Amino acid sequence: MDFDLRNIPSQKGRIAVVTGANNGIGFETTLAMAKYGFKVIMACRNLAKAEKAKSAILQKLPDADLSILPLDLSDLDSIKAFAKQFKDKYSHLDILINNAGVLIYTGKKNKDGIELQFATNHLGHFLLTNLLLELIPDSSASRIVALSSLAHKDAKIHFDDLNCQKTDAADAAYGQSKLANLMFADELNRRLKKSGKMIRALAVHPGGSDSGLFDEMSKVTYYTFKLLSPFILHSNASAARPSLFAALSPDVKGGEYFGPQGFREYKGKVGIAKRSDYSKQEKIAKELWKMSEEMTGQSFL
Repeated sequence: MDFDLRNIPSQKGRIAVVTGANNGIGFETTLAMAKYGFKVIMACRNLAKAEKAKSAILQKLPDADLSILPLDLSDLDSIKAFAKQFKDKYSHLDILINNAGVLIYTGKKNKDGIELQFATNHLGHFLLTNLLLELIPDSSASRIVALSSLAHKDAKIHFDDLNCQKTDAADAAYGQSKLANLMFADELNRRLKKSGKMIRALAVHPGGSDSGLFDEMSKVTYYTFKLLSPFILHSNASAARPSLFAALSPDVKGGEYFGPQGFREYKGKVGIAKRSDYSKQEKIAKELWKMSEEMTGQSFL
């Protein structure tokens, strides 16, 4: 199912937003999208890092059409400000890649008291997608891509303990947030289809990559990870391929979930990824959607 990224026709005149575009997979996704001719809006929290990333891309692609807009996905006011700025500057949005994510082990919360990974990885993208949806042309070439993770497989949505304070599992909150990404994409696609729209919502996972998410690991875990990484991980450029496939392949269907097909899905050619049984439950996806509307204060579809 993998496709040849060298044969993508020019996308000049089309606009893409990539969240977390300054680092790791987001950087490689932005670089590729710019190469294909997209005007890419780099939606980033750290503007200094975003400028550095933009300069690095322009060194490789002097004609790249890039713009930076500030976005802190953990802050609902920042998301609303981003959406307003985007709407003031641009008339449409063809591709939205909800790439940004945080992985932490310190129990941090946003200013509203919501666990930071759930707030950033899921709620922020839920609201951003909501606010930008009206600008997305009703076409099968229009895509909303959510980055999930292999970590979703052992996760569940802790509706009665969203901050995961009652669990001893260190990765429960991260797994929950990435499960939410997958279930949001599924439910979004169902609602788009029900409303008669041709826009396609899809989810992907990048496999295993050192994408900058692991900076808050303990030193022992971090260096063990670094030692093993050449054997189990692939490059950020390869890890970006599922996102590019979902965004650009004419053969994808809404609601599909893509990832690498190699050993344990860590790396390899892009294909249909494996889901947990829990993630397939539409009733839970609907409950998650309703809760997300309440938490963001914004009704959606």
